[in-house]
Amino acid sequence: MDAAIQGTGDLAMLQSTQPNWRAPGKTANVEAAAKDFEAMFMAQMLQPMFSGLETDEMFGGGAGEDVMRGLMVNEYGKSLATSGAGELSTALRAELLRLQDVADHKAGGG
Repeated sequence: MDAAIQGTGDLAMLQSTQPNWRAPGKTANVEAAAKDFEAMFMAQMLQPMFSGLETDEMFGGGAGEDVMRGLMVNEYGKSLATSGAGELSTALRAELLRLQDVADHKAGGG
């Protein structure tokens, strides 16, 4: 923020010139994309934890277990993303909104 902006009136004036980030259509898709990316990232980070596990021959093994383990890790990633454990989606959402504003500004001729 500019160092010349000091009072709350100046801040309110500056915020009134900024795009409305709370507009319903603008943040819904960004929020979903940020959460989806965080879930995928968390699943990728969890995958090595399960790659070296040995399977019980009586009740497990085979291609089915590999598929189900992959699905389980994806669900763990989704769970971590929705619980807010990583907080990655907060930073992603802010950056996506900033990039969307830049794109809107360029499209508007600025």
